[in-house]
Amino acid sequence: MNTLFNTTFETEEASHYENVVRLRPRTYDLQESNVQLKLTIVDAVGFGDQINKDESYRPIVDYIDTQFENYLQEELKIRRSLFNYHDTRIHVCLYFITPTGHSLKSLDLVTMKKLDSKIIYMSQPVLLIDIKLNWDIQSVGNKISPPLFVIAFGYRVNIIPIIAKSDTISKSELHKFKIKIMSELVSNGVQIYQFPTDDEAVAEINSVMNAHLPFAVVGSTEEVKVGNKMVRARQYPWGVVQVENESHCDFVKLREMLIRVNMEDLREQTHTRHYELYRRCKLEEMGFKDTDPDNQPFSLQETYETKRKEFLCELQRKEEEMRQMFVNKVKETESELKEKERELHEKFEHLKRIHQEEKRKVEEKRRELEEEMNAFNRRKVAVETLQCQSLQATSQQPLKKDKDKKNKSLNSGKAPKFIESSLDNGHQDQELARVQFILKVTASWFAA
Repeated sequence: MNTLFNTTFETEEASHYENVVRLRPRTYDLQESNVQLKLTIVDAVGFGDQINKDESYRPIVDYIDTQFENYLQEELKIRRSLFNYHDTRIHVCLYFITPTGHSLKSLDLVTMKKLDSKIIYMSQPVLLIDIKLNWDIQSVGNKISPPLFVIAFGYRVNIIPIIAKSDTISKSELHKFKIKIMSELVSNGVQIYQFPTDDEAVAEINSVMNAHLPFAVVGSTEEVKVGNKMVRARQYPWGVVQVENESHCDFVKLREMLIRVNMEDLREQTHTRHYELYRRCKLEEMGFKDTDPDNQPFSLQETYETKRKEFLCELQRKEEEMRQMFVNKVKETESELKEKERELHEKFEHLKRIHQEEKRKVEEKRRELEEEMNAFNRRKVAVETLQCQSLQATSQQPLKKDKDKKNKSLNSGKAPKFIESSLDNGHQDQELARVQFILKVTASWFAA
């Protein structure tokens, strides 16, 4: 781009470590004599750097379609101003091909075929040029570097293939490479932009230039002294490659065809072919037609009313579907909640029964324990009563014996002393045995 417009653009070098393709547009206002040029460069940053390149073309396709859509929306306005509208439609896409000298890569063919069939897929940095009245040029791409393709979209934009860095192969290899590229493009059904030959003023030069496609170019902004003048060229140890020398490269041919001779045709082709095709497809998708089934003129008002009714019917249908879906969801939720409630109620009843059973068992244990305590208290009272009676009987027995002895001694006189003593001892043994028996019975009751 710097060589083509003889200007140094302030562009930063694009990174090759991007995860996705990102478009970066930049606009420059250029002026040469009385000609003003608005140049917009859109860098496809990260293009072709991913391992999987299947979706690399989508950002570029979306960008081009967005420009068509913006123009269409401006055109459909009630109060439109197309004269002052900043037209950003892409008019030219240059696709730079790596100078391998053999043939196009399979990825190149697939990419260009995608460009020609409504789908853009690019494996290299791309340069898109949008030429407008007043020389408004827009480009997408970052720099001419191998492997680099600039190609115009057969369906969306004009295609011009270019071989970059053509000084890396010999003249004979370059000639065979051009023939091979064109034959592969034709055999694979890829359509490129052909310079028009219907105008007598440019028919001869365009016919000659069509035979030179694809152009082989060399770019350089450095000036090298050749003879007595300074020219833009690339200096090598074996010699100098001049950019504007037609025997060295096709840069002059590209500049002449692109900027000076066919600029208006590129604009016309973009508007009458690519944009009209996009507009027609878009309006047909919206339901607009030129004629009805009876080949009668189609009324825009009738089309609008028809589409409005269809839209309202579709809206009501979707609303009814959403309402029915909501009702079904509510019913499903209610059934689930009822089922959960039933399960919780059953679980509560089960736990309640278990609780009542445990409570009943505890009450039975309590009654049994109370009965045992009452029985124990009764036995204890009986034992204590019996002990008291035994102690009373034991304490009153010696007094009674003494009284009986005194009465006997008074009535019968003195008895032998050893006989009384033996009687007293026998009576005490009987009382002791009786007390021991009572204690044993009491101990057995406590043990029970």
